[in-house]
Amino acid sequence: MKYSTALVVAAASVANAGFCSDAFEEFGNFFCPNAVKQIKYSGLDIAGKYRAVDKMDNSGTCTFKDKDYSGPIAPFDEDLTLHFRGPLELKSLAVYTPSKGKRDLPKPHSKRHGHQHLHKKHHEHQAEKRADIVTAVIDGVTQTWENNWFGPGAATATPDPTPAVAATVEVAAANAVDSSKGSSAATSSKSSSSSSSVAAGDYERTAYYSAKDQVADGLVFLGNYGDPAISGTWDTVWGSSLAYANEDGTKAAASPTVLKDCRIDDSSEVIIASDQECDESCGTVRPGSVAYKGFEGANKVFLAELSMPLSNKIGWNADMPAFWMLNGAIPRTGQYSKCSCWSGDNASPQEGGCGEADIIEVLRSGDTKAKSTFHFAAGTGDSHYFDRPTDSPIKVAVVFQASSSTASIKILDDDYDFATSLTPDQVDDLVNDEKELNLFSLMTFSR
Repeated sequence: MKYSTALVVAAASVANAGFCSDAFEEFGNFFCPNAVKQIKYSGLDIAGKYRAVDKMDNSGTCTFKDKDYSGPIAPFDEDLTLHFRGPLELKSLAVYTPSKGKRDLPKPHSKRHGHQHLHKKHHEHQAEKRADIVTAVIDGVTQTWENNWFGPGAATATPDPTPAVAATVEVAAANAVDSSKGSSAATSSKSSSSSSSVAAGDYERTAYYSAKDQVADGLVFLGNYGDPAISGTWDTVWGSSLAYANEDGTKAAASPTVLKDCRIDDSSEVIIASDQECDESCGTVRPGSVAYKGFEGANKVFLAELSMPLSNKIGWNADMPAFWMLNGAIPRTGQYSKCSCWSGDNASPQEGGCGEADIIEVLRSGDTKAKSTFHFAAGTGDSHYFDRPTDSPIKVAVVFQASSSTASIKILDDDYDFATSLTPDQVDDLVNDEKELNLFSLMTFSR
């Protein structure tokens, strides 16, 4: 989905034509006769390398260096960003990674706390800076002490002041409590979020979005909408950089904003990254770009609830919704420019790109068949397809599992719960083969 060129699509289609004996061709794409509920890709443990961006500047300089990768699901163990192109309605999303130990996980805030949550670290820092200190003049002497009064009925270690100065102390205490309202509010919003304990070995939900409840936790919404006056940047050399996306995903916003319950337009693309701002581990980032880490790790689970209604529009990419994942380094330099690690030495993802996974992609305007393809040195795609969810949302699981060197895409039951944690058995169930063989397809990456 990085490039929707006829050349790439045709090459992938020819390569996949033999994966079912009765595949048929339709407008240059090959399809097996029936839709499936699961496509599993095995044999992902293939070492390789790709061209990583080494240096990039606004004058047009873009240099590369080779980066080796190896491991059970490399290079897809690197951080991944999630991409959604309309017409698409994203109802909910959850990301899970293995827990490192038993700890409490706060449940996410709703939209009324959305701004505080998206800037959680900033607000906690501000709260820590506020001190509940009482200052009063007693018998002509200025005295200061820590306020231990927390409201009616609360225990206090502060001795009762003498009657002669009682009114003065009460006023001082009231002012101290009033000045710390921000701190109290921050504490109450945290404490009002109930917690659940996640045991070591289980998968904890590290990011979550609910369109209906306007909850956004552990993630940020971005887009290629860079505007120097709002967020990100733009120039005539590289075009638009990443920026914060506004509430309907159509243009730049000045700060992290929760995507509203809406239909993403055919011409729009919404990107989801983690809420961790980039550091040196992100590698090269385009100067002036908004930059966040994606979701990394050799074991990770993505659950999404979405629909892809028909728009009946025509034109470039019209009525061709898609859900795909990119190596996070690609959008941080230039998703739609030549300065990224997406392509290999011969400008083809099959020659050594850093990784793209097309999860559910419609390849022709108005089509109701959606395919899956992996782009990298050992990339492949499947001629089996998923039914495009035009009328109602579906729930889909994308699992990268190190122990089996597998990537699995599976349609789930409508009542599947995006809980705060998943057990290893539940994760295995997401990867295990679909019981109805005619609804299951197994692909193997070439070596």
